[in-house]
Amino acid sequence: MLKIGLTGSIAVGKTFVCEVFEELGCFMLDSDKTAREVVQPNTEGLRLIIESFGEEVLLENGLLDRVKLGNIVFSDDGKRQLLNDILHPIIFNAQDKWLRDREAERMDGIAIIDAALMIESGSFKRFDKLVVVWCDPDIQLKRLMLRDGMGEEDARRRIDAQMPQEEKKSYADFLIDTSDGFEATREQTKKVFTKLKGN
Repeated sequence: MLKIGLTGSIAVGKTFVCEVFEELGCFMLDSDKTAREVVQPNTEGLRLIIESFGEEVLLENGLLDRVKLGNIVFSDDGKRQLLNDILHPIIFNAQDKWLRDREAERMDGIAIIDAALMIESGSFKRFDKLVVVWCDPDIQLKRLMLRDGMGEEDARRRIDAQMPQEEKKSYADFLIDTSDGFEATREQTKKVFTKLKGN
């Protein structure tokens, strides 16, 4: 089975690209979904977060307050690194189990894991190929402001907290540029899929 990593910065259109790959028959795992699962109540992930960040990052119902934790870690590099050190090993284990299960289902399949911090964490090295989704920086900024209803300053801070797009692109086996909208992105994604099938 071909194991593909897919990454890209915030608000560049990864979700749409993933939907197209799924329509084409690829197995697809969104790391955000895994990240949410590993911090549910009574999980090791949530226990370790409470140990490091305190109970104030919990909602009244005992669930993780992702907004509050996000505000803490996006304004402090050390705390963001601490959170990543806690969660990445747990997330990688869950992803590896998912990959094994998909391989058991279909040996000749293509399994894609979508993760924003795949390059930063070094986890891209676990995959056969890396797809990097990107777009024009001005479009990225507008999309983020529109999507999350945030001001320009907050949006820029979120973007600047991540590895620059140009640097991410240098790691890619395949690039998908979403700047020109859905149809152009769909066509590029189909071309990448065809190349992956040919491997």
